[in-house]
Amino acid sequence: MAESREARLRSALSELVSKSAEVDAAAVVSMDGLVMASVLPNTLEEDRLGAMSAALLSLGERTSEELGRGELAQVFVEGKEGYVFLMAAGEDAVLTALVRKGSKLGLVLYDVKGAAKKIAEIIKSEFRIEYE
Repeated sequence: MAESREARLRSALSELVSKSAEVDAAAVVSMDGLVMASVLPNTLEEDRLGAMSAALLSLGERTSEELGRGELAQVFVEGKEGYVFLMAAGEDAVLTALVRKGSKLGLVLYDVKGAAKKIAEIIKSEFRIEYE
């Protein structure tokens, strides 16, 4: 039996979290805030993360377009205790990654971009299978 989309997405997230020790948690969120898959500690609520990701994404897209910066590529939030990356994972989802304070951001960004590309491919292949 073929592995489900959620299982493949969760596997990609698990790979990101294990590959990049600075990434504490990650989730794939639809554009309307529904969590498609996640690797989160028990202290984080999946629904809350999804809603906040959608709100940040929406505001980032509007800001980028209205200020003439073009299509949104990513949102970066820095807090006292770490960072939040939101990166497009194709046209239908966003990858949200929670990153530790003091991380080497260039390396983390490289890993997050790679994971976002893999996630986009999983989602795209799922749509092809359903509609072909």
